[in-house]
Amino acid sequence: MAKKGNRIQVILECTEHKETGKPGTSRYITTKSKKNTPERLEVKKFNPILKKMTVHKEIK
Repeated sequence: MAKKGNRIQVILECTEHKETGKPGTSRYITTKSKKNTPERLEVKKFNPILKKMTVHKEIK
């Protein structure tokens, strides 16, 4: 039987994209451990619409 781990799926959304006014959104889905990182994730990822690396923050 599989274990019920502490890992949950989270959505990361670009913070700079909202300010540009361009259509669309840049989102990534990943997993994190609730035990090791209870706070929200903040990761630098590539935004294909802006064509550069930007900060993506975890959303609800």
